[in-house]
Amino acid sequence: MGNRGMEELIPLVNKLQDAFASIGQNSSLDLPQIAVVGGQSAGKSSVLENFVGRDFLPRGSGIVTRRPLVLQLINCPTEHGEFLHCKGKKFTDFDEIRQEIEAETDRITGQNKGISPVPINLRVYSPNVLNLTLVDLPGMTKVPVGDQPADIEQQIKEMLMQFVTKDNCLLLAVSPANSDLANSDALKIAKEVDPQGQ
Repeated sequence: MGNRGMEELIPLVNKLQDAFASIGQNSSLDLPQIAVVGGQSAGKSSVLENFVGRDFLPRGSGIVTRRPLVLQLINCPTEHGEFLHCKGKKFTDFDEIRQEIEAETDRITGQNKGISPVPINLRVYSPNVLNLTLVDLPGMTKVPVGDQPADIEQQIKEMLMQFVTKDNCLLLAVSPANSDLANSDALKIAKEVDPQGQ
């Protein structure tokens, strides 16, 4: 099939995935995706932004990523973003993309720092990206903060497992450079999901 075939196949599969997602169904057309996992404030968002070459993800203290963000990168000559929930709207300002992620997160989870497994689907078109699908997941946390439910740690782990146990998922474990890898939550999940490192 070669590269040309993949260049034609990926947009077609993306359209099919959108159609299934818009009616609330999972498609069986699972392309490989990279799930980014790590502890809270481990640097997952910075790693993702480096794939895109732009700052566009919400930042702050505490749990910031509260819904999975399915990020489809599509190589093309122009640069913009599109959300599945904003049909037909192109975002050329990456600050507006950040604001939309925050607003859409709050719309489903509320402002109490709760989480939801309902993903936000974002496509970024750019001449500076490779055709990839990445998933930004909430950071693993141990202690509930504010109005968070007492079982927030378990809720996050269950959400992570929904993504990282799929056969088509590659796990990108992110740990802070200044921490001991023996204490890495991300590597613990990776070892649990793929004990042989395959």
